[in-house]
Amino acid sequence: MSDISWLAARPIAHRGYHDLNRSRWENTLSAFQAAAERGFAIECDVHLSADGIPVVFHDEELDRLTGAPGMVNDRTAAELGALRIGGTVDHVPSLDEMLEAVAGRVPIVIEIKGIEGKDNGLVAAVAARLRPYRGEAAIMSFDHWLVRQFKEHAPGVPGGLTACGNDPASLEKHFSMLAHDIAFSSFFINELPNAFVRFMREELGRPVITWTVRNRNQVDKTREFADQMTFEGFDPATGPAA
Repeated sequence: MSDISWLAARPIAHRGYHDLNRSRWENTLSAFQAAAERGFAIECDVHLSADGIPVVFHDEELDRLTGAPGMVNDRTAAELGALRIGGTVDHVPSLDEMLEAVAGRVPIVIEIKGIEGKDNGLVAAVAARLRPYRGEAAIMSFDHWLVRQFKEHAPGVPGGLTACGNDPASLEKHFSMLAHDIAFSSFFINELPNAFVRFMREELGRPVITWTVRNRNQVDKTREFADQMTFEGFDPATGPAA
């Protein structure tokens, strides 16, 4: 497995360095630019458009962020690009636009989101964009059906499991994904420590990042039980409120 120590080298801005959607919104080119300028790694979310193009957007539905009705994967990339985020000048960016804007300045961690049976080809489409990209990048997903495609459709791209749940049944599901050569995990901060995270770090030597860190207690917990944080709502240089 390739060296991915860069994944834990710097704090990771959750959906870019946004300001909790007051003026600089999540998953926008403005938020990615702000993160890169400050030297923070970037986490972002990617869906597949109706015409098979990866676009950077968190929700399945458009309403919360754009005010428009409907689903992301029912519109073309051009149609999505015409929508404004939160009434700002920022639009829904394609993954190509995001990669061009960051241009290898900081690492990128892409959470792949899809609907089984409707978003086939999503992993391969993301991998195709990353293949020529001159920068550090990784992919991850909550969806086990997508993680199972990483090895075949995104060879050479570090792939991780986004996870939550520390009850026995959930932990068993997390451990089952080790059969698919996951290189790291992004785990819900409030459910640390647990046996899966300990095994990843101590037995396999694979990094664990946390989501989503918003306060001092969560920063401290990340430092004790994980390797790096995915943060929002504060500047890691000064730290969050208590």
